[in-house]
Amino acid sequence: MRCNILKKASGFTLIELLVAISILAIIAVLGWRGLDSIVRARMSLTSELEQTRGIQISFAQLENDCAHLAGDNLLAGRESLRASQQSLVMVRTVNEDQQPTRLQVVAYRLVEGVLSRRESPATRDLKMLDEVWQSAISDTDNMAVVELQSKVIALEMRTWNPNENNWRIAGSDGGDATLSGVKSGKTVTPKTGLEVSLQLQGREHPLLKIFLLGAA
Repeated sequence: MRCNILKKASGFTLIELLVAISILAIIAVLGWRGLDSIVRARMSLTSELEQTRGIQISFAQLENDCAHLAGDNLLAGRESLRASQQSLVMVRTVNEDQQPTRLQVVAYRLVEGVLSRRESPATRDLKMLDEVWQSAISDTDNMAVVELQSKVIALEMRTWNPNENNWRIAGSDGGDATLSGVKSGKTVTPKTGLEVSLQLQGREHPLLKIFLLGAA
């Protein structure tokens, strides 16, 4: 007897192919969502790192300026620091090798969510210093602007006055808007500490730091 053995054709049926394609499609969608989540998390982390780096640079620069705040022995009764709700103007000392101590006006300002810093050329001419101070207070100076931090919602400052043993909210010291204490004839209130609070976009709580004035 001759037996004819019928061999079943090998391969996938149409239903099996459709099932396999469906599974691959589901895996691809899940993989894409996972990759998209990773990319979004990386972008968010990068943004936060850049924001943190900007704050560190801003506070480090501000700490250096505050530490070198000019004393009354150099300013002869002139005001050395003026803080308002959106700006901070101060006079700091500049010490370089083989150079006499000079004075420089530094101004911080918050405009449209960007915190910036400006500085004048260092000088020993008090008359020139008065002119730069007045223009910085009135925001009419032409000093070069360096942007320190963006996405700043609010800037709040307080100054510590040892005579009162208390904090004063920025702007509560009063004083003339354009003249320094020595010219206006008003007593310049001494300040030994500065408290700065920055509220950044996307952060629940503000960043707060206290600086000693004239510590260097």
